[in-house]
Formats: sequence, C-alpha cells, structure tokens
Amino acid sequence: MIVRSPADVLAAPGERLELHPALLVELAENRAAMLAALDRADTPVYGVNTGMGRLAGVRLTPDQQAEHQRNLLVGRAVGGPPWLSPELTRTLLLMRLRGFLRPEPAVSPALVTFLADRLNDGFLPAVPSTGLGSAGEIIPLAHAFQTFAGLGSMLADGVLTPAADALQRRGVRPLALGPKEGASLIQGSPLAEAYAWLGARRASALADLQTQCAAIAVDVLGAPHSVYRFGASARFHELIAGAEPRAGVVQAPVSVRVGPRVLELLTRVTGELHDELQLAWDEPGDSPSFVDGEFVTTTGYHAAGLGLRMDALKAALVHVGEIAVQRLHRLLDPQFSGLPAQLAVDPGPQAGLTPLHKRAAGELHALRRLAAPATLGSLDTSAGQEDVQAFAGAAGAELHTALDHLTAITACELIAGAQARYLRGTGAPALEPLYAWVAERVKPLDADRSLGPELTRLIEDLA
Repeated sequence: MIVRSPADVLAAPGERLELHPALLVELAENRAAMLAALDRADTPVYGVNTGMGRLAGVRLTPDQQAEHQRNLLVGRAVGGPPWLSPELTRTLLLMRLRGFLRPEPAVSPALVTFLADRLNDGFLPAVPSTGLGSAGEIIPLAHAFQTFAGLGSMLADGVLTPAADALQRRGVRPLALGPKEGASLIQGSPLAEAYAWLGARRASALADLQTQCAAIAVDVLGAPHSVYRFGASARFHELIAGAEPRAGVVQAPVSVRVGPRVLELLTRVTGELHDELQLAWDEPGDSPSFVDGEFVTTTGYHAAGLGLRMDALKAALVHVGEIAVQRLHRLLDPQFSGLPAQLAVDPGPQAGLTPLHKRAAGELHALRRLAAPATLGSLDTSAGQEDVQAFAGAAGAELHTALDHLTAITACELIAGAQARYLRGTGAPALEPLYAWVAERVKPLDADRSLGPELTRLIEDLA
C-alpha cells in the first residue's frame, strides 16, 4: 500500500505500508520550518524547552533539552498488564502514523519511516489497557513509544520481550529522538481513535448479523409482516421475503416486532461515532502544534467526544442484547413458535436449547453492567494542572467488551434459529444460506450434546 496522505494509512489496514517519496519531502520541509521557528523562539515552547504538566513553568537548559524528549517517554511509563490486544496495538500505531502525516506535529521523516517500518515488521509494544488516569493518553503512549528508543517491552507471540532485543533481532538501531518528537509521541488521543475505529467497524458487522437474527425470528415464528412497513431496513425486508406468517398469529412478541427499528438506531449511533472520529482526525492532536509558523496550544488530547459516543454505543448495544435474548427465549416456547418445547426433538428426555438461553442470559447480565458511562469521574492530577480527564480509553475498552458479549448472544441466537428452521422444515429463501452456514458449524440437535466447544468456535467465526 503506497501512502500519499494520512487517509491512506487506514485504507488497507493489514497491508504493508510504503511512504511515497513526495510525502517524505513534504514532511522534511515542514520539519525544517518547525526547527527554524524553534531556534527563533524566545518564549517557552511547552514540552520542548520546558517541563510538562505542573512543571511547564520550568525552563530547560540546552543540555537538558537534549535528553528531555527521551525522558518524556521514560518517566511516564507507569502502567502494567493486562496489555492491549495485538489488533488494538497495531491500530494504535496506525492512528499515530496517520496523525504524524499531518503538518501540525512537524516530526521528522526518520520518525514516521521508523513507525511505518515497525508496522511492517510486526513490532507490537506492550501497552497497558487499564489504570490510565491522565488528562490525555501519556501513560499508554509512553509505554508504546519508549520501545522505539530501545526501552520497555514488546509482545512477541504474546511473550513479553525487551524492546532493545526485539529491535536488535530486526537489525534496527533504537531511534534517536529530535526536538519535540518525544512530546509529540505522547500527545493526542490515538488510543481512543483506535478503540473508536475498530469499535465502529465491529458494531456495523454485528448490526448486520443481528438484522439476520431478527429476520430468522420472523421466519421461524411465522410473525406477521405488516408491522415492518416502518423502521426496518431494505436488507431486513429482503431477508424475510417469502417467510410465511403462521395461521392464527395476530401479533408477534414486542421483541420480534421492534427488533428492526432498534437495529436502525444502532446503525445511526454507530454512524455518529464514526462522524465524531472524523472530527478528531480533522483536528491537530499535538499541544503545542506547529501551525502557520507558530507553536499553538490545542486540546486534541481531550477525547471526550469519542468517549461519550462510545458510551452511547455501549448503551445501544445493551438494548440490542436485551431484545436478542428475549427473542431467543420466544423461539424456545411452543406458545410462540408452534414447535416442540425448547426446540428439542424429544422434549422431556431432552433439555433442548434452554441451556443455550441461560448462557445468553449470563452474557446479557455482564453486558448490562457496562451500560454506565465510563467517561465520568474527573479528578485532580499533576498538582491541579490537569484537573479533568476524558477517560475515553476506558469507554473504548468497555465498548469492545460489550461487543464481545453481544457477539456471544448473537451466536446463541443463530444456533437456536437454525435449530428452529431444522424442526420446521421450511423457511424464507433468502435465509437459506445463513441456515446452512450455521448448520455447517453447529449440526442440528437430534439429541442433547455439549455445545460449549461448538459455540466457542462459532463466536470466534463471528468475531
């Protein structure tokens, strides 16, 4: 993938990155202009010729400035396990690279090339996922990027490894940081951006899966279609085409009727998170940023907008999960399905899928506990200089946990839907490929068996 602009970084997130030579020239020219402005500066430049946080009023001597950028990464690395997943860590690095290709950080071509090379060779720093109580993201970013200087640790196949050793095995010397580059590496909110970008993608995929689950419920319960004239997507209508309403069913349960409307809400909330992410991308993350030849203080580190949107998406996922679990319960009830109790071939001697519903209920219970906002609860830090935190990283971590729980619920519902279709014998034509896909992974139950391993594999496939 040839990268010509910041937007190209995420166009193909799994591909090898090659920075276009013209882009490197632009970065070099901007870097030279920033260094010239720094040489002319007769005023404090935060984090460059001063301390940071409450110590911003302390001016640094030239000798101190030479070590300062490296020290910024050392003293703030106070986190520990659990570490971010490989996927989130790689996405964090992608977001950092995306931001550094903008003009405002004014980092060197050597730094962005080093960053791109580490993405290409699978270098994954050990980045803490909890205990992140700073106004920005200095703790996780210090852990992530001190590794470039040969400090701290990285994860090699899940094993904690000294970063210096990992660089040496790659034949790479630790990066020597220039003026402002240490400060730039720990500024902004690339971790919140990583959580938001991956979370929005996962939520969109789950919305599609849940749309299929909602259609399955209409199909196997024989629900009337007229209620879906409003608040249902074209995709949903395509899926239920040919589904036969069951004789005598005047109204399906509320969970079946409102499912498509709630999924349209989930889609809107997911879109709002992506819109907020675009706003974050359009704003410089460094403070100070280099803008029009001057050093300008910014607030890009305060990712409250992303955090609040991720909190909103968590709440929407909880509502979707509640409806899904209720819908699953209705599938097991002959009163609503007209099928054997608990979708067992021989109810009584066989338990059927009631234990599967209990697993889904447990996942929902855990999901509900994540609905409280993670972005609230600011405290004084840095002797009162940093007296507000966004906690967007916490919101992001909880969002991804919520997505895990809803994925498990979705897998339970798909198994029950496929079993109901097996017992009924007929169904909507557009759903046949989905029924077959599930049946390949979880064979229909003619007798009770331990579904745990099959359910786990299905969850992994969905994720």
